[in-house]
Amino acid sequence: MLVMTLEAVPESLRGELARWLIEVQPGVYVGNASALVRDLLWDKAVQHTRRGRCTQVYRAGNEQGFVIRTHGDATRRVVSLDGYQLVAVRNARHTELSREYAPPEDDDKL
Repeated sequence: MLVMTLEAVPESLRGELARWLIEVQPGVYVGNASALVRDLLWDKAVQHTRRGRCTQVYRAGNEQGFVIRTHGDATRRVVSLDGYQLVAVRNARHTELSREYAPPEDDDKL
């Protein structure tokens, strides 16, 4: 099983995915594809996303039974914790703290 979601991407990319997968809802594609086709679709989506976002979830032989790939969304990123993939979401508090935080200078590089 392969699931891909696209947001704010060119129509040509949507059309390309519709050739391989079924669009069950605007921007949500589902289907079965070989690992080669899955990876080629991901490469194409990443290349043509521009300022949009794309996510790919597919079956894998790990503990969770699936793998998550994301591209283009600065507020969400996939992190691995003890072999489990989790989605970390940056909120307004993270943005506020990142402006206040100034990393200490590394004396070895001066």
